[in-house]
Amino acid sequence: MNNTSTQPGTGRNASPYLYGSEQAAVARVLAGGHYGHTRIVDEFEESVARFLGVPDAIAVSSGTAALHTALVAAGVTTGMDVIVPSLTFCATIQAILHCGARPRFAEVDPATLCLDPASVLDALTDSTTAVMPVLYGGRAVDLRPIRALLTERRITVIEDAAHAFGSYHGLHPVGATGELTCFSFGPIKNLTCGQGSMIIPRSAGEAHTIRELRQIGVVDTAAQRAASTTYRVTTAGFRYQMSALNAAIGGAQLAHFATTAAARRQLWRHYQSALSGVSGAALVDVDVDHSVPHLAVVKVPARDRVWTLMREQGIGVGVHYPPNHLQPAFAPWRRPLPVTERISRQILTLPFHQHLTGDDIHYVVSALQQALKETGAHP
Repeated sequence: MNNTSTQPGTGRNASPYLYGSEQAAVARVLAGGHYGHTRIVDEFEESVARFLGVPDAIAVSSGTAALHTALVAAGVTTGMDVIVPSLTFCATIQAILHCGARPRFAEVDPATLCLDPASVLDALTDSTTAVMPVLYGGRAVDLRPIRALLTERRITVIEDAAHAFGSYHGLHPVGATGELTCFSFGPIKNLTCGQGSMIIPRSAGEAHTIRELRQIGVVDTAAQRAASTTYRVTTAGFRYQMSALNAAIGGAQLAHFATTAAARRQLWRHYQSALSGVSGAALVDVDVDHSVPHLAVVKVPARDRVWTLMREQGIGVGVHYPPNHLQPAFAPWRRPLPVTERISRQILTLPFHQHLTGDDIHYVVSALQQALKETGAHP
């Protein structure tokens, strides 16, 4: 693995975990000479739909493209409010702004770092059209306490499930619960396409709309266009389709996903066990029995100092995420969020990827324990 650490797997540059079949899948596409939206993309969509047990799945070029397209398909536009946690990657907020809508920031549950239903109620306005829960770390978000109210007010729930492919909400896979759901298949996600995403629509009509939007308003496939002297452009749209090269990687990855899920759960449990005796570090719960974890996050005192000490040891710790309501780009929509602001000063993301071993995790935790001692936070 290509990273900067002297310890295997613990360095700053986590890389995708490949099973070996990805290279051959890409080589077949390269040899075929067609790299845009081809039958390879359709097959990947069908495979994901079967995996989730849903009627349809629609591939697009990135997680941000998925969120933007889903918002537009749901009718979100200028003058509308979308409730969203501040504790997310900035792409979630940018997708809302791409629609001309306003982000309405809400608090997270301090135990899970997922959107707090009570905070959603506090953030509601007469212009609220959608709620965008972020499935932080892979954990499903339970909005059942407020679902009846959201339905009554015709507020769409659009799941940012970038972290949560393979996770479950109760007995149902995320993506198969009836919500409009967006997965991300970026380089270090639970399943990677190199770059790409998948939208799970709520109906056949919504699927048709999303397919129009993702391919500059054209529903006809490349093969259909090639077999005709004309084609129809039915709406304004985006250049968001997934390439066959990315779909080939995703299809190869999906064939091994049971192994991926088991490995990521085992790694998270390794962290849970190793951290159990570390005073001053609280592992954020991802409900590992129902989730395929994407992150291992601890809350620690003196976070910035701990971060510096561990980086000096070559350990690739990070922060997911600086709160968006405090970002200059989003200042017009700033609201006081004391819980988010407090938590954002505590959270530290530990290395978490399939190249790690149990020994690596113990090394990371030992370094964390030493850093906490140096800051006076651990006896």
